[in-house]
Amino acid sequence: MNDNLQRSRRDFLIDSVLGASAWLTAGGLTTLSAQTPVTQVFYDPATLKHEPSDGHPERPQRMAAVLESVRALEKAGRVSVAMPRPATEDEILLVHALPYLNKVRTEIAGGRRSLSTGDTELSAGSWTAALAAAGTVVTGVEAVMTGRTRHAFCALRPPGHHASQSRGMGFCIFNNIAIGARHAQRRYGVERILIADFDVHHGNGTQEIFWSDGTILFFDTHQHPWYPGTGLPNEQGEGKGRGLIMNNPFPAGSGRKEILGVFREALVPAAEKFKPQLVMVSAGFDSRAGDPLGQFTLTDADFAELTSVAIEIARQHAGGKLVAVLEGGYSLDGLQRAVRAHLERLAA
Repeated sequence: MNDNLQRSRRDFLIDSVLGASAWLTAGGLTTLSAQTPVTQVFYDPATLKHEPSDGHPERPQRMAAVLESVRALEKAGRVSVAMPRPATEDEILLVHALPYLNKVRTEIAGGRRSLSTGDTELSAGSWTAALAAAGTVVTGVEAVMTGRTRHAFCALRPPGHHASQSRGMGFCIFNNIAIGARHAQRRYGVERILIADFDVHHGNGTQEIFWSDGTILFFDTHQHPWYPGTGLPNEQGEGKGRGLIMNNPFPAGSGRKEILGVFREALVPAAEKFKPQLVMVSAGFDSRAGDPLGQFTLTDADFAELTSVAIEIARQHAGGKLVAVLEGGYSLDGLQRAVRAHLERLAA
Protein backbone atom coordinates (compact mmCIF):
# COMPACT_ATOMS: atom_id res chain seq x y z
CA MET A 1 0.00 0.00 0.00
CA ASN A 2 1.50 3.37 -0.97
CA ASP A 3 1.91 6.32 1.40
CA ASN A 4 -1.02 8.29 -0.05
CA LEU A 5 -3.38 5.36 0.42
CA GLN A 6 -2.09 4.85 3.97
CA ARG A 7 -2.72 8.50 4.81
CA SER A 8 -6.17 8.38 3.25
CA ARG A 9 -7.11 5.32 5.26
CA ARG A 10 -5.84 6.90 8.47
CA ASP A 11 -7.62 10.20 7.78
CA PHE A 12 -10.87 8.34 7.10
CA LEU A 13 -10.48 6.33 10.30
CA ILE A 14 -9.74 9.42 12.38
CA ASP A 15 -12.82 11.15 10.98
CA SER A 16 -15.02 8.12 11.62
CA VAL A 17 -13.70 7.67 15.16
CA LEU A 18 -14.03 11.26 16.21
CA GLY A 19 -17.26 12.08 14.42
CA ALA A 20 -18.04 15.57 15.54
CA SER A 21 -14.61 16.47 16.85
CA ALA A 22 -15.90 19.41 18.84
CA TRP A 23 -16.24 17.26 21.95
CA LEU A 24 -12.46 17.03 22.14
CA THR A 25 -10.84 20.17 23.52
CA ALA A 26 -7.98 21.36 21.36
CA GLY A 27 -4.90 22.32 23.29
CA GLY A 28 -5.58 20.84 26.69
CA LEU A 29 -8.12 19.84 29.31
CA THR A 30 -11.62 21.12 29.36
CA THR A 31 -12.43 23.62 32.09
CA LEU A 32 -14.26 21.82 34.87
CA SER A 33 -16.98 23.34 36.98
CA ALA A 34 -19.21 22.25 39.81
CA GLN A 35 -21.50 20.73 37.18
CA THR A 36 -18.75 18.68 35.53
CA PRO A 37 -19.32 14.90 35.70
CA VAL A 38 -17.23 12.99 38.22
CA THR A 39 -15.66 10.97 35.40
CA GLN A 40 -13.49 12.40 32.65
CA VAL A 41 -12.36 10.49 29.58
CA PHE A 42 -8.96 11.22 28.05
CA TYR A 43 -8.33 10.37 24.41
CA ASP A 44 -5.73 11.41 21.84
CA PRO A 45 -6.40 10.60 18.16
CA ALA A 46 -2.63 10.26 17.71
CA THR A 47 -3.03 6.74 19.11
CA LEU A 48 -4.58 5.81 15.75
CA LYS A 49 -1.18 6.26 14.11
CA HIS A 50 -0.09 2.87 15.46
CA GLU A 51 -1.15 0.62 12.57
CA PRO A 52 -0.37 -3.10 12.81
CA SER A 53 -0.89 -5.25 9.74
CA ASP A 54 -4.36 -5.89 8.35
CA GLY A 55 -6.25 -8.42 10.42
CA HIS A 56 -4.24 -7.78 13.58
CA PRO A 57 -6.52 -7.87 16.67
CA GLU A 58 -5.02 -4.71 18.20
CA ARG A 59 -6.30 -2.49 15.41
CA PRO A 60 -7.24 1.19 15.31
CA GLN A 61 -10.91 0.28 14.98
CA ARG A 62 -10.85 -0.62 18.67
CA MET A 63 -10.94 3.11 19.40
CA ALA A 64 -14.05 3.55 17.28
CA ALA A 65 -15.78 0.94 19.43
CA VAL A 66 -14.65 2.56 22.67
CA LEU A 67 -15.61 6.05 21.56
CA GLU A 68 -19.11 4.99 20.55
CA SER A 69 -19.77 4.37 24.23
CA VAL A 70 -17.87 7.46 25.33
CA ARG A 71 -19.80 9.69 22.94
CA ALA A 72 -23.17 8.35 24.06
CA LEU A 73 -22.39 9.01 27.72
CA GLU A 74 -20.92 12.42 26.95
CA LYS A 75 -24.10 13.43 25.11
CA ALA A 76 -26.10 12.36 28.15
CA GLY A 77 -23.93 14.52 30.41
CA ARG A 78 -22.55 11.49 32.22
CA VAL A 79 -18.87 12.02 31.34
CA SER A 80 -16.73 14.83 30.00
CA VAL A 81 -14.01 14.31 27.40
CA ALA A 82 -10.61 15.97 27.17
CA MET A 83 -7.52 15.90 24.99
CA PRO A 84 -4.38 14.74 26.86
CA ARG A 85 -0.80 15.66 26.11
CA PRO A 86 1.86 13.20 24.94
CA ALA A 87 4.34 11.88 27.48
CA THR A 88 7.83 13.35 27.52
CA GLU A 89 10.84 11.10 27.20
CA ASP A 90 11.72 11.91 30.81
CA GLU A 91 8.33 10.53 31.84
CA ILE A 92 8.89 7.36 29.83
CA LEU A 93 12.24 6.99 31.60
CA LEU A 94 10.49 6.93 34.97
CA VAL A 95 9.84 3.27 34.07
CA HIS A 96 11.81 2.24 31.01
CA ALA A 97 15.56 1.92 30.52
CA LEU A 98 17.20 4.44 28.21
CA PRO A 99 18.66 1.74 25.91
CA TYR A 100 15.16 0.33 25.43
CA LEU A 101 13.66 3.74 24.67
CA ASN A 102 16.39 4.34 22.11
CA LYS A 103 15.84 0.88 20.62
CA VAL A 104 12.13 1.57 20.16
CA ARG A 105 12.80 4.91 18.50
CA THR A 106 15.49 3.51 16.23
CA GLU A 107 13.49 0.48 15.16
CA ILE A 108 10.41 2.51 14.34
CA ALA A 109 12.46 5.12 12.44
CA GLY A 110 14.23 2.32 10.59
CA GLY A 111 10.97 0.92 9.30
CA ARG A 112 10.89 -2.34 11.25
CA ARG A 113 7.50 -3.99 11.24
CA SER A 114 7.87 -5.52 14.71
CA LEU A 115 9.84 -4.86 17.88
CA SER A 116 12.98 -6.95 18.19
CA THR A 117 12.12 -7.56 21.86
CA GLY A 118 8.82 -9.33 21.35
CA ASP A 119 5.54 -9.85 19.55
CA THR A 120 4.53 -6.22 19.00
CA GLU A 121 3.97 -4.99 15.47
CA LEU A 122 5.10 -1.49 14.48
CA SER A 123 4.27 1.15 11.89
CA ALA A 124 5.68 4.55 10.99
CA GLY A 125 3.38 6.24 13.50
CA SER A 126 4.00 3.91 16.42
CA TRP A 127 6.42 6.25 18.23
CA THR A 128 3.90 9.10 18.19
CA ALA A 129 1.11 6.76 19.26
CA ALA A 130 3.14 5.23 22.10
CA LEU A 131 4.00 8.65 23.53
CA ALA A 132 0.36 9.65 23.20
CA ALA A 133 -0.81 6.50 25.00
CA ALA A 134 1.55 7.01 27.94
CA GLY A 135 0.69 10.70 28.04
CA THR A 136 -2.99 9.89 28.25
CA VAL A 137 -2.40 8.19 31.60
CA VAL A 138 -0.05 10.92 32.82
CA THR A 139 -2.73 13.51 32.02
CA GLY A 140 -5.42 11.41 33.69
CA VAL A 141 -3.30 11.14 36.82
CA GLU A 142 -2.76 14.89 36.85
CA ALA A 143 -6.49 15.57 36.56
CA VAL A 144 -7.36 13.19 39.39
CA MET A 145 -4.55 14.28 41.69
CA THR A 146 -5.37 17.98 41.30
CA GLY A 147 -9.08 17.44 41.86
CA ARG A 148 -10.17 18.39 38.34
CA THR A 149 -12.02 15.10 38.19
CA ARG A 150 -12.60 12.21 40.57
CA HIS A 151 -12.35 9.34 38.08
CA ALA A 152 -10.33 9.26 34.85
CA PHE A 153 -10.76 6.75 32.04
CA CYS A 154 -7.80 6.61 29.66
CA ALA A 155 -8.91 5.48 26.20
CA LEU A 156 -5.67 4.51 24.51
CA ARG A 157 -3.69 2.11 22.39
CA PRO A 158 -1.30 0.40 22.12
CA PRO A 159 -1.91 -1.24 25.51
CA GLY A 160 0.89 -1.47 28.03
CA HIS A 161 0.76 -4.05 30.81
CA HIS A 162 3.07 -6.58 29.11
CA ALA A 163 5.90 -4.05 28.66
CA SER A 164 8.73 -4.26 31.21
CA GLN A 165 11.61 -1.85 31.78
CA SER A 166 13.57 -3.09 28.78
CA ARG A 167 11.17 -5.17 26.71
CA GLY A 168 8.02 -4.58 24.73
CA MET A 169 5.83 -7.60 23.97
CA GLY A 170 2.21 -8.73 23.71
CA PHE A 171 1.13 -5.73 21.56
CA CYS A 172 2.68 -3.35 24.14
CA ILE A 173 5.45 -0.77 23.64
CA PHE A 174 5.51 1.28 26.86
CA ASN A 175 3.85 0.36 30.16
CA ASN A 176 1.28 3.15 30.29
CA ILE A 177 -0.16 2.45 33.73
CA ALA A 178 3.27 2.07 35.33
CA ILE A 179 4.38 5.39 33.86
CA GLY A 180 1.25 7.01 35.27
CA ALA A 181 1.90 5.50 38.70
CA ARG A 182 5.49 6.72 38.76
CA HIS A 183 4.34 10.17 37.68
CA ALA A 184 1.89 10.26 40.58
CA GLN A 185 4.71 9.39 42.94
CA ARG A 186 7.27 11.83 41.55
CA ARG A 187 5.03 14.84 41.00
CA TYR A 188 2.47 14.46 43.77
CA GLY A 189 4.33 12.47 46.41
CA VAL A 190 1.87 9.56 46.41
CA GLU A 191 3.33 6.87 48.66
CA ARG A 192 1.01 3.91 48.03
CA ILE A 193 -0.77 2.98 44.82
CA LEU A 194 -3.03 0.02 44.04
CA ILE A 195 -2.95 -1.34 40.49
CA ALA A 196 -5.74 -3.86 39.88
CA ASP A 197 -5.60 -5.70 36.54
CA PHE A 198 -8.59 -7.71 35.26
CA ASP A 199 -7.30 -8.28 31.71
CA VAL A 200 -7.52 -11.95 30.66
CA HIS A 201 -3.73 -11.97 30.22
CA HIS A 202 -1.32 -11.62 33.11
CA GLY A 203 0.25 -8.17 33.44
CA ASN A 204 3.77 -9.54 33.51
CA GLY A 205 5.41 -6.24 32.64
CA THR A 206 3.69 -4.38 35.47
CA GLN A 207 4.62 -7.18 37.85
CA GLU A 208 8.27 -7.08 36.83
CA ILE A 209 8.49 -3.29 37.15
CA PHE A 210 7.14 -3.30 40.72
CA TRP A 211 8.47 -6.69 41.82
CA SER A 212 10.62 -5.37 44.68
CA ASP A 213 9.23 -1.85 44.90
CA GLY A 214 7.17 -1.79 48.07
CA THR A 215 5.02 1.22 47.12
CA ILE A 216 2.69 -0.55 44.66
CA LEU A 217 0.12 -3.23 45.46
CA PHE A 218 -0.33 -5.17 42.21
CA PHE A 219 -3.44 -7.37 42.08
CA ASP A 220 -3.99 -9.45 38.95
CA THR A 221 -6.68 -11.87 37.76
CA HIS A 222 -5.94 -13.77 34.55
CA GLN A 223 -6.45 -16.97 32.61
CA HIS A 224 -3.85 -19.70 33.16
CA PRO A 225 -2.33 -21.44 31.36
CA TRP A 226 -2.42 -18.66 28.78
CA TYR A 227 -0.19 -15.99 27.31
CA PRO A 228 2.34 -14.92 28.61
CA GLY A 229 2.56 -17.94 30.97
CA THR A 230 3.43 -15.98 34.13
CA GLY A 231 1.35 -15.04 37.15
CA LEU A 232 1.28 -18.05 39.45
CA PRO A 233 0.21 -17.50 43.07
CA ASN A 234 3.75 -18.06 44.34
CA GLU A 235 4.96 -15.03 42.38
CA GLN A 236 4.61 -12.60 45.27
CA GLY A 237 7.44 -10.11 44.87
CA GLU A 238 10.61 -9.83 46.88
CA GLY A 239 12.33 -7.44 49.22
CA LYS A 240 10.13 -4.45 49.97
CA GLY A 241 7.64 -5.78 47.46
CA ARG A 242 7.22 -9.17 49.11
CA GLY A 243 3.51 -9.90 49.45
CA LEU A 244 2.49 -6.89 47.35
CA ILE A 245 2.27 -8.92 44.15
CA MET A 246 -1.02 -10.81 44.29
CA ASN A 247 -1.68 -13.18 41.39
CA ASN A 248 -4.99 -14.95 40.91
CA PRO A 249 -4.85 -17.35 37.94
CA PHE A 250 -8.02 -19.13 36.83
CA PRO A 251 -8.72 -21.74 34.15
CA ALA A 252 -10.55 -21.14 30.90
CA GLY A 253 -14.29 -20.77 31.43
CA SER A 254 -13.94 -18.82 34.68
CA GLY A 255 -16.11 -15.77 35.16
CA ARG A 256 -18.13 -13.87 37.73
CA LYS A 257 -17.82 -16.36 40.57
CA GLU A 258 -14.05 -16.60 40.41
CA ILE A 259 -12.99 -13.10 39.35
CA LEU A 260 -15.53 -10.93 41.14
CA GLY A 261 -15.25 -13.30 44.07
CA VAL A 262 -11.52 -12.79 44.48
CA PHE A 263 -11.86 -9.02 44.00
CA ARG A 264 -14.26 -8.95 46.92
CA GLU A 265 -12.66 -11.61 49.11
CA ALA A 266 -8.95 -10.92 48.54
CA LEU A 267 -8.49 -7.47 47.03
CA VAL A 268 -10.74 -5.61 49.46
CA PRO A 269 -8.95 -6.85 52.61
CA ALA A 270 -5.55 -6.39 50.97
CA ALA A 271 -6.44 -2.79 50.19
CA GLU A 272 -7.68 -2.30 53.73
CA LYS A 273 -4.25 -3.29 54.96
CA PHE A 274 -2.28 -1.41 52.28
CA LYS A 275 -4.44 1.78 52.28
CA PRO A 276 -3.68 3.05 48.77
CA GLN A 277 -3.68 6.79 48.17
CA LEU A 278 -4.50 6.27 44.48
CA VAL A 279 -6.36 3.42 42.77
CA MET A 280 -5.43 2.49 39.20
CA VAL A 281 -7.13 -0.17 37.08
CA SER A 282 -5.67 -2.02 34.10
CA ALA A 283 -9.04 -2.40 32.41
CA GLY A 284 -8.67 -5.29 30.00
CA PHE A 285 -11.99 -6.24 28.44
CA ASP A 286 -10.64 -9.36 26.71
CA SER A 287 -11.84 -11.17 29.83
CA ARG A 288 -15.38 -10.69 28.48
CA ALA A 289 -17.26 -13.70 27.15
CA GLY A 290 -16.73 -14.11 23.43
CA ASP A 291 -13.43 -12.26 23.12
CA PRO A 292 -11.26 -13.88 20.43
CA LEU A 293 -8.11 -13.73 22.59
CA GLY A 294 -9.51 -15.04 25.86
CA GLN A 295 -11.68 -17.76 27.31
CA PHE A 296 -13.20 -16.07 30.36
CA THR A 297 -16.95 -15.52 30.63
CA LEU A 298 -17.37 -12.13 32.29
CA THR A 299 -20.48 -10.18 31.30
CA ASP A 300 -20.98 -6.44 31.03
CA ALA A 301 -22.78 -6.51 34.39
CA ASP A 302 -19.73 -8.23 35.87
CA PHE A 303 -17.45 -5.43 34.65
CA ALA A 304 -19.77 -2.94 36.31
CA GLU A 305 -19.44 -4.85 39.60
CA LEU A 306 -15.65 -5.08 39.32
CA THR A 307 -15.63 -1.34 38.75
CA SER A 308 -17.77 -0.84 41.84
CA VAL A 309 -15.23 -2.72 43.95
CA ALA A 310 -12.44 -0.45 42.69
CA ILE A 311 -14.57 2.67 43.28
CA GLU A 312 -15.34 1.63 46.84
CA ILE A 313 -11.67 0.99 47.59
CA ALA A 314 -10.83 4.42 46.19
CA ARG A 315 -13.58 6.00 48.27
CA GLN A 316 -12.48 4.28 51.45
CA HIS A 317 -8.76 4.93 51.17
CA ALA A 318 -7.87 7.37 48.37
CA GLY A 319 -10.39 10.17 48.59
CA GLY A 320 -12.17 8.64 45.59
CA LYS A 321 -9.18 9.07 43.26
CA LEU A 322 -9.28 6.43 40.52
CA VAL A 323 -7.58 6.17 37.12
CA ALA A 324 -8.71 3.40 34.75
CA VAL A 325 -6.47 2.53 31.79
CA LEU A 326 -7.60 0.58 28.73
CA GLU A 327 -5.65 -2.60 28.08
CA GLY A 328 -7.09 -5.47 25.99
CA GLY A 329 -10.46 -6.18 24.43
CA TYR A 330 -10.55 -7.40 20.84
CA SER A 331 -14.19 -8.11 19.98
CA LEU A 332 -15.35 -4.71 18.73
CA ASP A 333 -18.94 -5.19 19.81
CA GLY A 334 -17.92 -6.71 23.12
CA LEU A 335 -15.41 -3.94 23.78
CA GLN A 336 -18.00 -1.25 23.13
CA ARG A 337 -20.53 -2.83 25.47
CA ALA A 338 -18.05 -3.60 28.25
CA VAL A 339 -16.55 -0.11 28.17
CA ARG A 340 -20.02 1.37 28.43
CA ALA A 341 -20.78 -0.75 31.50
CA HIS A 342 -17.47 0.28 33.05
CA LEU A 343 -18.01 3.97 32.31
CA GLU A 344 -21.61 3.97 33.47
CA ARG A 345 -20.49 2.69 36.86
CA LEU A 346 -17.58 5.14 37.03
CA ALA A 347 -20.02 7.95 36.22
CA ALA A 348 -22.70 6.91 38.72
